[in-house]
Amino acid sequence: MRRNSHAIFATITASTLLLGGFATATAQAAPAKAESLYAPSALVLTVARGEDPQTATVERAVTLTCAPTAEGTHPDPAAACKELAAVQGKFSELTVGPSNRTCTRQWDPVVVTAHGVWQGKPVQFSTTYGNACEMAGSMNDNAVFAF
Repeated sequence: MRRNSHAIFATITASTLLLGGFATATAQAAPAKAESLYAPSALVLTVARGEDPQTATVERAVTLTCAPTAEGTHPDPAAACKELAAVQGKFSELTVGPSNRTCTRQWDPVVVTAHGVWQGKPVQFSTTYGNACEMAGSMNDNAVFAF
């Protein structure tokens, strides 16, 4: 009889530990709840020296989050988010329009990039300018890449 009580105790202990482990694993596997009703808009913007965005040397980089509030390391996140909202997150439309800035023709390429998410959709943008003056003129003094 003594043998059976030890076997019963061992079985109950093992069952308790096993079921307790499943309960813990189930609790940890529960999906995270959404913290916001806004679609995420979080970006990393860079200005780099070089022709190719993959190999260019990054000189400056900032973060920009636009929803639910404008924030990040960007010097003017509210203005940058407003400009991006006006073009519906299409970075290529930020450069539309002629530049009235006079620049030299020296070849010192500058690459601007944007990577992240805009209103829940992935974003990858890059464009190369002949030099910093050409970049500033093409951007028409917008706030997005003014850092």
